[in-house]
Amino acid sequence: MNKFAEYMRDHTAGKTVCILGFGREGKSTYRILEKYCSPRSIAIADLNAVDRAANKLPDSVDLITGEGYQECLNKFDIVFKSPGIVLNQPPSHLKCEITSETQIFFTVYREQIIGITGTKGKSTVTSLIYHILKESGKDCRIAGNIGIPVFDIAEDMGEETIVVCELSCHQLEYMTVSPSKAVFLNLYEEHLDHYGTMENYYNAKKNIYLHQKGEDTLLINSEIAPKEYRSWYVYTVSNSDPSADVFVSGGVIIAADNKYVIPTDKIKLLGVHNHYNIAVAYEMTVMSSLVEPEEFDRALCTFDPLAHRLEYAGTVRDIRWYDDSISTACATAIEAVKSVPEAATILIGGMDRGIDYTPLVDFLKTSAVNVICMEASGKRVYDMLLEACGETPRINYVPHLEDAVKLAAEITPAGKSCVLSPAAASYGIFKNFEERGDVFKALVKSL
Repeated sequence: MNKFAEYMRDHTAGKTVCILGFGREGKSTYRILEKYCSPRSIAIADLNAVDRAANKLPDSVDLITGEGYQECLNKFDIVFKSPGIVLNQPPSHLKCEITSETQIFFTVYREQIIGITGTKGKSTVTSLIYHILKESGKDCRIAGNIGIPVFDIAEDMGEETIVVCELSCHQLEYMTVSPSKAVFLNLYEEHLDHYGTMENYYNAKKNIYLHQKGEDTLLINSEIAPKEYRSWYVYTVSNSDPSADVFVSGGVIIAADNKYVIPTDKIKLLGVHNHYNIAVAYEMTVMSSLVEPEEFDRALCTFDPLAHRLEYAGTVRDIRWYDDSISTACATAIEAVKSVPEAATILIGGMDRGIDYTPLVDFLKTSAVNVICMEASGKRVYDMLLEACGETPRINYVPHLEDAVKLAAEITPAGKSCVLSPAAASYGIFKNFEERGDVFKALVKSL
């Protein structure tokens, strides 16, 4: 039994425990509780029905489901909250201890964790750092918001294991412990349907560094570097501010007295924005003395970009198609047009979460690309473009993605590129951005 299992056993011994949300993480929590712990009781609370037989849950596990599933929380000593669950009231108003897999895992292993957050680029940077460490022979694991619950790797942890952990705002929102090495990539308008204001959203993200200790390291975008946080181990990173501790421009990374030229002709990561991501990975691996420069260089050139992130989807009808379904913000859609080779058409739109589309509209109205808008947020962008530009053949609105792909095949010039970069969430239309990207690729192949 490693120290994680011992901590879980001791922390839950004789307690009444509730697992709030029984998705991937909730099931992971239950497996650990069943294997190592002896709580007085276990309950599962979820808005949706939970199949007792399919999940092999004994009758001793109480199932609480339906609209009032959160009304029971004060009956328990400990509640393990899944990231996707929005609490009906703040933890301070509850008598129970609200915790999570991330909170417990970080409490035990924070010294061994590189945590990564930000509005955009989290998965790419997390995967890139993990790839570099793994290819350099390090004992490392990848987990978190990237799709692997931290409890799934907890039993396999050694004293030298490095964990590269992607962290969403929902995972960080109630955290009281921070990783020893933290990365805060950027901050754009996002999740305002949940947080209401950018300040609230920022405050949730800040927990990646607010509870750090004196010897810890924070690598943070210079635009959001906290003025109230002073430490020798805080490093700013930027692709626009030459005074940042880590500055990347023209494919060259400058960090302290070191200069690294990104081998742009050998890597598969598209776009100048990915040079920023590479700079972050360089600082966190090479400049932190985790790997040698030649190891970094070799691993960088073998890194395959993640799906749905400026992913080349093939050439059909003499048009190159790119899937950037991960895009949910103005900045990412703008970068997509700048990054895709000979971009001639962009597909925009999805769920409308009320973000300000002015920066995207300002960019598109002076661009030569065809714009095909769809769904609720696309209609808003379309109306803003019409007001700014008047009616023009290059600005279009269609109801759904299928219509957008068909129109793109008609209006994109041969030899040019079309990119799906929605600048909007997929919810209410698709299960997630992955499904949206998969549907896009299937529609392209069917042309």
